[in-house]
Amino acid sequence: MPVVGSPISDNYKKHVISQSGVGKELIVSILGAAAMVDADLEAMIAYITTQHGSNGTGDSAFTIGGLGTADGSAFESGTTTKVFLRCQGTGDHDAAWAAAVKAAGDGVGNTTFTVAVEAVFTPAK
Repeated sequence: MPVVGSPISDNYKKHVISQSGVGKELIVSILGAAAMVDADLEAMIAYITTQHGSNGTGDSAFTIGGLGTADGSAFESGTTTKVFLRCQGTGDHDAAWAAAVKAAGDGVGNTTFTVAVEAVFTPAK
């Protein structure tokens, strides 16, 4: 954490975990065993954006702040095999959450998915 009133050299090359004021952000990768279609992606996004816990326990809904691909190209139904989602919120996420997102997509089309939380950005405490 930068020290207020100290020489700038004291803060040079400091790497701290930080995030803007949007709460927690997750970078989630979704990899299809084959090309995914719109319905696959929509089912997984629907799971992520719907609250599943209650009374503050369990995962809460996230907002999708962005969708992208590894090479920056547009998502193309029936062609794209991997996407990244930027999810914003305060909910819980763990292996069970990722498995539930995967199951939501696996139940739709003809392919199966690997879902992983690649990075977590949290507000500085």
